[in-house]
Amino acid sequence: MYEAVIGLEVHVQLATESKMFSGSSTQFGQAPNTQASLIDLAMPGVLPTPNAKAFEMAVKFGLAIDAEIGRTSVFDRKNYFYPDLPKGYQISQFDAPIVGPGHVIIQLEDGETKRINVTRAHLEEDAGKSIHDAFDGLTGVDLNRAGTPLLEIVSEPELASAKEAVAYLRVIHSLIRYLEISDGNMAEGSMRCDCNVSIRPKGSQALGTRTEIKNVNSFRFVEKAINSEINRQIEILEDGGRVIQETRLYDPDRDETRSMRSKEEANDYRYFPDPDLLPVVLDEAFIQACRDALPELPAARKVRYTETYGITDYDASVLVADRDIADYFAKVAEASGEGKLAANWVMGSVMAELNQQDVSITEFPVTASDLAQLIQRVSDQTLNSKTAKTVFEALLNREGSVDDIIQARGLVQVTDTGAIEAIVDEVIAENPDQVANYRQATEDKRGKMLGFFVGQVMKKSQGKANPQAVNQILASKLSD
Repeated sequence: MYEAVIGLEVHVQLATESKMFSGSSTQFGQAPNTQASLIDLAMPGVLPTPNAKAFEMAVKFGLAIDAEIGRTSVFDRKNYFYPDLPKGYQISQFDAPIVGPGHVIIQLEDGETKRINVTRAHLEEDAGKSIHDAFDGLTGVDLNRAGTPLLEIVSEPELASAKEAVAYLRVIHSLIRYLEISDGNMAEGSMRCDCNVSIRPKGSQALGTRTEIKNVNSFRFVEKAINSEINRQIEILEDGGRVIQETRLYDPDRDETRSMRSKEEANDYRYFPDPDLLPVVLDEAFIQACRDALPELPAARKVRYTETYGITDYDASVLVADRDIADYFAKVAEASGEGKLAANWVMGSVMAELNQQDVSITEFPVTASDLAQLIQRVSDQTLNSKTAKTVFEALLNREGSVDDIIQARGLVQVTDTGAIEAIVDEVIAENPDQVANYRQATEDKRGKMLGFFVGQVMKKSQGKANPQAVNQILASKLSD
């Protein structure tokens, strides 16, 4: 009966060494209030100075999403009062942002693609952080983060489900990592997301009343928070109630959103141009320099990988989503000469281990050259699929090189057809009932029954027999 309308506001912490308007460090994890200068503390008489590097990063993002670049952008004061905002206002951009309308393409679950328009992306400074659990009955304020440069990326309300929202968020995450404008570390707050959610009767063009879920910091929580809020709003309407425009927080322990405050409108913030900051005018030379510095982006790399390595569109899209994984795969494919096998290993065993260990590919113990050598040993039939997995596990435990592990464990594949034939004869002699059943079975059932004999041969050979040879010899002897 209902459909969701979702828009995301993604806050990306830019990877500058200093803050948006001061020379204070942006390094993460330092002792509270050790990286807050007089400017960050809003002492009387101090003046902000814009960080040129932040403009360069914002323009690169705008170019990457084919957006309009604001030749003249203006900083505004967004007025609100909170303990972790020393000035009593946040320096942001309102009427004249650095990045205007652009778009990204997301891939849906059914393989189709969808264009999501980006309304704008603007530069602003971050607030500090209120800490509620450090002092009994008191709230602490850490201003290390105050003034950190942010790029806020605002989508049009064109996302129709939580899964689409996550797909969009992953595209943004991939882009900022490729552009090297942010590390995108959601656990450290380098990328945070506000989710604007409303529902309406299916087929209706009118937008429902929206709520904003504030500061969601993982892909999984974005999906769960949106679904929870959609269900909450449906229940309200079906009970005859009315959805109230408000800001809410997501509680992952209870898997529910809860009210935080009534939703403000733009006029509540009393935006006006910051009198301490002149408009910033970008010339064509600056924009062209940013364009020239753009790396190969995921869409272009996806095309190149399908053409160069002979892999499918789906495989390429998975591999290029993360720049480090894409680089790792390319090294494996180049060194092994086996693009499809390299894709299978990286998307299978490697990514499974990364998820299980919760580490990045840059920390992974199996190097690209190790994996390439392992794939080569499969290609030259030194290893079969089973013994290759044994070697991969040994590489994870840092037991030595591929060849050293193969030799130490005696894992060289048996390809001698005479030796395999002798094992096959043993298995057939030991299982007369199964042989009789196989020979009496129809052709379509024999395929499944053959698996039993293959398993017995592999067991007797300690997994070293060449599976293709085993299948061929068994099929021939069992049909006699």
